[in-house]
Amino acid sequence: LNMTQSAISHQLRILKQSQLVKSRRDGKSVFYSLADDHVYRIINQGFEHIKE
Repeated sequence: LNMTQSAISHQLRILKQSQLVKSRRDGKSVFYSLADDHVYRIINQGFEHIKE
């Protein structure tokens, strides 16, 4: 991604505050995923549009 770890953490925090992603902690690791199927569909539509 060519970004620092702190920049990525900042972006993930914004996405989480916007309820676009959710997170779960496993020891020292934090795993992020899309918040729900609705968010997945919106992002997927964006990718499909880019492919056209």
